[in-house]
Amino acid sequence: MYLKLTKRLREALAEHIREKYGVELAVVLERPPKIEMGEAASPVSFELAKRLKKAPRIIAQEIANGIGKIEGIARIEVAGAGYLNAYFDRGAFWRAAQEEGKEQRRDAENAEERRAASEKVIVEHTSINPNKAAHVGHVRNAVLGDTMARILRQSGERVQVQNYIDNTGVQVADVVIGLLHMKKFTPVWVMNRATEPKFDYFCWDLYAEATQYFAQDKERAAQLRGATLKAIEEGRGEEAEVGQVVADAIVSCHLRTMVRLRITYDLLARESEILHLKFWDAAFAMLKKSGAIQFVESGKMAGCWVMPWKDGEKEEEKKTTVAEESREAEDAEKKEEEISQDKIIVRSNGTVTYVGKDIAYQLWKFGLLGKDFNYRRWADAPEGEVVWSTTSAGGDADAPDFGEPAAIVYNVIDTRQSYLQDVVAEGLRGLGHAKEAERSIHFSYDIVALTPRCARELGYELSEEEAKKPYVEVSGRKGFGVKADDLIDKLEAATLAEVQKRHADMSSTEQKATAHAIAVGALRFFLLKFTRNTIIAFDFEDALSFEGETGPYCQYAVVRTRGIRRKGLEAAETAPVALTAESAAKFLDGAEGLGLWELLLQTGALDASLDAVIGAQEPAFAAKYAFQLAQAFNNFYHRHHILSEADEQKRAFLLALTELVEKQLVRALELLGIEAPEKM
Repeated sequence: MYLKLTKRLREALAEHIREKYGVELAVVLERPPKIEMGEAASPVSFELAKRLKKAPRIIAQEIANGIGKIEGIARIEVAGAGYLNAYFDRGAFWRAAQEEGKEQRRDAENAEERRAASEKVIVEHTSINPNKAAHVGHVRNAVLGDTMARILRQSGERVQVQNYIDNTGVQVADVVIGLLHMKKFTPVWVMNRATEPKFDYFCWDLYAEATQYFAQDKERAAQLRGATLKAIEEGRGEEAEVGQVVADAIVSCHLRTMVRLRITYDLLARESEILHLKFWDAAFAMLKKSGAIQFVESGKMAGCWVMPWKDGEKEEEKKTTVAEESREAEDAEKKEEEISQDKIIVRSNGTVTYVGKDIAYQLWKFGLLGKDFNYRRWADAPEGEVVWSTTSAGGDADAPDFGEPAAIVYNVIDTRQSYLQDVVAEGLRGLGHAKEAERSIHFSYDIVALTPRCARELGYELSEEEAKKPYVEVSGRKGFGVKADDLIDKLEAATLAEVQKRHADMSSTEQKATAHAIAVGALRFFLLKFTRNTIIAFDFEDALSFEGETGPYCQYAVVRTRGIRRKGLEAAETAPVALTAESAAKFLDGAEGLGLWELLLQTGALDASLDAVIGAQEPAFAAKYAFQLAQAFNNFYHRHHILSEADEQKRAFLLALTELVEKQLVRALELLGIEAPEKM
């Protein structure tokens, strides 16, 4: 509602200015610092003053006097040196709030039709290397991507969620080497072990062990990796057979982990198909023909195909950015060497790098490759879920049209891969696809670490120096980190104990379902409340708190609204009261109604919050909205005796306002992927 009103106000101001002064302006609106100063303010008079050579306050007064009636706006006043402050019609806002529920139902009914007419948007997220269990850093990626997809869908976009499976990369090769060369296991043994529970945990430990093994003999490691990678890419021999078993089994583990967090996917895009269906060959030919990549004849990168930057200044800028983002004590020479390696598209041994395959994948997303995958249902999907994957064999006849070109692509990848994402975009530009390069959005985020307290709770021994730090970084290669399933289990166990204590009368099934909803809500909200460029230091105690800016705090506000509404409905059955629009407007009026008006205004600001999320690509704004609405309701709850209010009309108004809060808070939490349980 707030967004609709401000849009109407902005358009009315722009039209009036155009007609009166003959000036085209994009009108900016701001929220005044105090509600007493109105609900929206515009500094447009200051911009006009430069052009008209008049004092801003005089121009503002002319606009306020001449603009006439705007639907939903009670009045416009001049403030300060020339601000235009708009005051909403509170009664009209209340009536619109009552109608919004009907509009939302109509919108839901027409949603599929609207989405079918819109252009496709791809959100690619999670994209965990299928070589070990998912950890808390991967969860941040998945939660950010899933939430952004939910909000884009809510705005009417036709969203397709993809999960890129790097099943031919170095990490999978390392596990294959660990299985076949270190442990001397047979392919049959691996196939049998892969069907057992916690195979991803087994590979977590093996990967860390393999990393130590490689560190002891780097030359041997390089030879093994090169040969194993080539075998996997070409799909031949035991290495390829075991690599596929490992990757597929761990992907299924990841899917089961993510569905616990209410995260699902439309398509698993497997890297092996990019190779087997000659996607990379097609992209490679295009890149060579356009001159976007060059063959190196001599030096450290002799025999490699690389992508040189055409803009030297941009390269320096990216070097600085990468250096700033790196938190390791590396000297400038080493960092420059790493960046040079990032520009390698094909290694001297003929294997293609991650970034090369990613260029081919990005070209396919935009429909620029002239090729398409085959598609099949993922055989080992979580119960009740349908997940599709790419395949080089014959696909299912009823598969969706995943190959339809996208208009925008969001790639959810951490900040440490910013340079690689720039290389992908540069590849598109080098092929003449500047528009698609601009619409390749790197939806970046920073790392998730642990507080020292959390690390100790998980059994990790910290040095004296580590214990003094604000956070402890995790490392998959060292096996140091929080596995996602362990994290969810620990959160659920802590929550279940509290639920059992508070609700001993609940059935065991209901207790577990409630504990699960609270645990997932706590984790998702904790990961979403921080802006994407913030390092998160995860802590169990902070995330699970029922107080402060947490998921359980927001969930409990919903539980409270539902309890009030249920009791209110019971009372209404014996003594029904019809609330009139005139009464509602009266309760919102003047200084006495200011607190009630602020809460009503907050309920109507969800659309503006979601608009800000999409514009800034920042899901934290939606989490902030949910918390602020929950906080505003709790303040309202403590100030007003809702159920015992003597004035029948006011009691009916307070109950109706409570119901509005419930609806909007449930909607906001659902967009964050958080359920609101019935009891807590």
